[in-house]
Amino acid sequence: MQSLQEKAAEWSGVDAEDAFAIDGTNLYEKLGLQTFISLSTNFYERVYADEEEWFRSIFSKSKKEDAIQNQYEFFVQRMGGPPLYSQRKGHPALIGRHRPFPVTHRAAERWLNHMQQALDATSDIDLDSKTKMLNFFRHTAFFLVAGDELKNQNQAAPCKNCKHPGKHAAV
Repeated sequence: MQSLQEKAAEWSGVDAEDAFAIDGTNLYEKLGLQTFISLSTNFYERVYADEEEWFRSIFSKSKKEDAIQNQYEFFVQRMGGPPLYSQRKGHPALIGRHRPFPVTHRAAERWLNHMQQALDATSDIDLDSKTKMLNFFRHTAFFLVAGDELKNQNQAAPCKNCKHPGKHAAV
């Protein structure tokens, strides 16, 4: 059985070494807080204006301003800056935090398309940093897809030692 990281590498086309190349450079020090705020703002402007209702609906329970803040704080923390996200919300626990949402291959590709456009629109990000970030985002998006598929498999699996054959294990 493949690990979630192995599935992410296979599905994303980004191996772990390239995905985690962000750890070799402190992108927060290189780019600064405002760049991450701009990136997340550019991203969510696209997401909330997406022409596909099925995709917009994934974000419908979040206020855009909150989504922007959550994302840039996570990016700052993950890319070498202060632990803004964890100080405010606790451990990122990406799979758990994305559990309520349909994190499918289709949704991941659409998310990545918006992120590519946001990266391109954020002029303060140099090409090397964009490449590292996009590799990380691509791998992480498919890591979340793999986690979602595992969640769905576990929900469909019969209970071990279950006395109620019609019942299924809750995850």
